Amino acid sequence: MNALITSFLTLIFMSAPALAWEPDHSSGIELAAAEAILRAKKSDPNIERWFKSAYAYAVFPRVAKGAIGVGGAHGKGIVIVGDKTIGDTSLSQITIGLQLGGQVYAEYIMFKDVTAVDNFKRGNFEMGASLSAVALQAGASLDASYDGGVAVFTVAEGGLMFEASVGGQKFKYSDR
Repeated sequence: MNALITSFLTLIFMSAPALAWEPDHSSGIELAAAEAILRAKKSDPNIERWFKSAYAYAVFPRVAKGAIGVGGAHGKGIVIVGDKTIGDTSLSQITIGLQLGGQVYAEYIMFKDVTAVDNFKRGNFEMGASLSAVALQAGASLDASYDGGVAVFTVAEGGLMFEASVGGQKFKYSDR
């Protein structure tokens, strides 16, 4: 009898639609994030599993990067847990080295668990040289894995960048 009840409940929960995040249509950053998510899924349909299984994720719909010797990047985004936007975030980056050009891209940070997202929210997360982003194209996300509780993906929108530089990204977070 217990096995029958367990099977029935499993069937109900497996067939129930997962809570999906919907953007606030009055928020420009949320609409831009929704468009960026669609671009990521178009670039690599396998990224869907990351959005579904991550405890939380940050979406930076437009990161602008430019350099002539010294470079910098900046972007604004949101952090989503389940079906709710919980906060606003920004990233900044300064790099030094052999680099020239400009580029615009979207960045997605997947958080494996509550500890990883709490570290991000407290400002204890910095992406350095040891953590690299996976550039999304068909199938690229299949081999990706979490490193220190996070996985990072990017989708280039345009531009050309020649780079052999050292630097990292720093993030700021504020609750909504």
